[in-house]
Amino acid sequence: MRSRYDVVAIGHLDKGRIIKGERAREGVGGAVYFGGIVLARLGLRVAVVTRLAQADAWMLEELKNSGIDVFPVWTEESTGIENYYPDPDSDFRHCRPLGFAGTFRPGDLPEIQGRLYYLGTVMAGEIDLAFLRAVAARGPVALDAQGCLRALKDGELVTDGWDWAGEALPHVCYLKVDDREARALTGEEERGRAARQLAARGPVEVVLTHHGGVLVLAGGRVYQAPFRPKSLAGRTGRGDTCFSAYLARRLQGASPQEATKFAAALTTLKLERPGPFRGTVAEVERLAASL
Repeated sequence: MRSRYDVVAIGHLDKGRIIKGERAREGVGGAVYFGGIVLARLGLRVAVVTRLAQADAWMLEELKNSGIDVFPVWTEESTGIENYYPDPDSDFRHCRPLGFAGTFRPGDLPEIQGRLYYLGTVMAGEIDLAFLRAVAARGPVALDAQGCLRALKDGELVTDGWDWAGEALPHVCYLKVDDREARALTGEEERGRAARQLAARGPVEVVLTHHGGVLVLAGGRVYQAPFRPKSLAGRTGRGDTCFSAYLARRLQGASPQEATKFAAALTTLKLERPGPFRGTVAEVERLAASL
C-alpha cells in the first residue's frame, strides 16, 4: 500500500438536481461529497474513490480544494438524482434517477490504506457483496445503507428491501440508517429496538437518523441528540453529514455520547445552509454544549 489515510470514502458523486417548491438548482451531491468534506474540515486525512464520466471531472474540484485526495474511475456516464421537495419546509421528498456510473469492482480500489473505509452509497447496484468483502478485507468498514435499499420503482427511487443484508452486515463495523430504512430492514417501528436488531446482525455501532435528531447504539447503550435547525434550507445531505461527523469524532477518540452530541450539532448547522458543511469546529462545540 502507498499512502495511509484516516478515511477512504468510496461512493458515487451525484450530478444532481434539487427542486424545492418551484425553485430548482443543480449541483454536486452524494455521501462521499457531503461526508468527505465534513471529514476533511474536522482535520482528518481523507481519500475519495468514485466513479464518474470524465466530462464531469469538474465535480471533483471542491473535494480537491478541501484537501481531499481523489481517485476517480472513469465511466460512460455519471450518477445523478433529482430530489423534489413539494413543500420546501418539509422533510418529505421524491427521488428520481438521472444516470448511473456502474457498480464498483475490487479492481477499482487503489493501492492506499485507511484506518476506516466509508462506503457512502446513493442507489442500489453501486456496491455488491463481492466488493464489500474486498473492502472489509482491507480494514474496518462504515456503511451507509441508503443506496443498498434505494431501488427504482415506477421511475422513482424508493426505500425497498435489501436481499443480501444478512450476508453484508457481519462485514460492517459502523452502520448508518434512517428511520425508514431501519423499519424496512427490521419491521420495527421503535428506533431503539430497530437499532438493537441491526446490531445483532453484526455492526458494532448503529447510527440512526430521523427528522428530529440522531440515535446511536454503541456498547449496548442508546445515545440520542436532537437536530434544532432554524430552517431546512440544507436538508439534502443530512444523513451523510451526521454519519461522517460521528465517525470523525469517534476516530478522534471521543466517546459515543460525545460523538452523538457533536454530530447532532454539526448537522443542525448544516441543515440551515444548502451545500456541504462549511462551519467551524468552534461553532459546533458551542452548539453541542447546549444539546
